[in-house]
Amino acid sequence: RFAVSVGYWKDPYIQYFVRQAKERKAPEINRGKLACYYARVHGVSYLIKAFLKKTECNCQIVNLGAGMDTLFWRLKDENLLPRKYFEVDFPMIVARKIHNIKSKPPLSKPIMESHSGDSLLIDSHSLDSSRYSIVGADLRFSSDLEEKLKKHNLDIHLPTLLVAECVLVYMTPQQSANLLKWAASTFPVAMFINYEQVNMTDRFGQIMIENLQRRQCNLAGVEVCRSLASQRERLLLNGWETARAIDMMKVYSFLPQADVKRIEGLEFLDEKELFEQLMQHYCICWASKDSSNL
Repeated sequence: RFAVSVGYWKDPYIQYFVRQAKERKAPEINRGKLACYYARVHGVSYLIKAFLKKTECNCQIVNLGAGMDTLFWRLKDENLLPRKYFEVDFPMIVARKIHNIKSKPPLSKPIMESHSGDSLLIDSHSLDSSRYSIVGADLRFSSDLEEKLKKHNLDIHLPTLLVAECVLVYMTPQQSANLLKWAASTFPVAMFINYEQVNMTDRFGQIMIENLQRRQCNLAGVEVCRSLASQRERLLLNGWETARAIDMMKVYSFLPQADVKRIEGLEFLDEKELFEQLMQHYCICWASKDSSNL
């Protein structure tokens, strides 16, 4: 939310989910992290919109570990909604999100506007409208996940985009492999976007891991984050036909330079080396499985 308030990108909906942080970090960490978020938002968004345009929105999106993400509302504003948009997270997170949606008209109104057919179903741990669903489930158990999504009218025959941002790294390698295998075997035409850490075996990566461990945050799947090659390999070994991975410094270099100049003017950054190291330790990977030559 701080990045939005400073002007890195526009998101009129995040204010309804996340309170403004009062604390400011050291400038190089602050701007380094914010620019990394900026590259992440734009990089992931570019791939999502490319999929939507290729399928002419005749598809579905499954946002895995969605948290307080606002993508559904932003896509609706741009007239880019897929046939159906699903979000999955732990029931406790889902309950909090549904509470916010129910109590804030700027969130509930767009859902009602896009809904058609029978009455909208909503309880404390799930919400199901004709275009938007939130499902409380544990991603480590794919059979339970599939059952819950199908109850909310998941159509396995539709082209499907699955998105996971800093999610797989919190699962063991076996658990994330099972999830990737399930997705690849369930949908005949699909794309998977994964954003998370990379190059974690070098000194900077080890410091990142130690800092997270001090905050009781365990990256159970960090061994897959050795390199861009190991990230690609995981996707290819688990049923995906093509896979690519690039670090966030590369993503940053692809972004429109006028906008990059604009955000670089928002906050002064003296320590560019630290910023570049941070960007080289996150990546976007994408894989596809395409039986109809999308």
